[in-house]
Amino acid sequence: MAITRQGLTLEQFLKLPEREPALEYADGVVTQKVAPKARHSRLQYKLAEWFNRWAEPRRLAFAFPELRTTYSGRSYVPDIAVYRRERISRNAKGEPEDEVFEPPDIAVEIVSPGQGIPALILKCRWYVEHGVLIALLVNPDDYSVRRFEPGRELLLRGADVIDMDAVLPGLHATADEWFAMLRPGW
Repeated sequence: MAITRQGLTLEQFLKLPEREPALEYADGVVTQKVAPKARHSRLQYKLAEWFNRWAEPRRLAFAFPELRTTYSGRSYVPDIAVYRRERISRNAKGEPEDEVFEPPDIAVEIVSPGQGIPALILKCRWYVEHGVLIALLVNPDDYSVRRFEPGRELLLRGADVIDMDAVLPGLHATADEWFAMLRPGW
């Protein structure tokens, strides 16, 4: 992540125009996310689809890719933010509000080439310390998923089960199943 500005307040940051890749704000420092590459994009799309295919018909939750979330003095854009249905603020038409000021129930970060894994681990820990129930760090380079919950961190690979029971009871898959999503079915 490249530092783009220092010394801004959160309020000043939120007035900046959006950019691609997205800007994030933490402790007065603005950074720009790393542009996603093909495997990152594929996993982000397929995982958001996986969450939504299961949770949306049950009216339980919705997964938002690249949603700006601002809470606890920071503004991050997780690769996927999952919110339980009752926690999604809606406008008068019943559509989701554009501005989100609550932590997601599940935050997913996917490692891109050139991203520092230690910084992403710290971000996932911060998520959990500030209200996210499950944070997941998905690494397509070594086919691992780090799962962060309050008081617990797990490293999952292969046949290890990634369960969402704390937020979406009954939703689970193995690490192998997630990484199989990298291979299109052509």
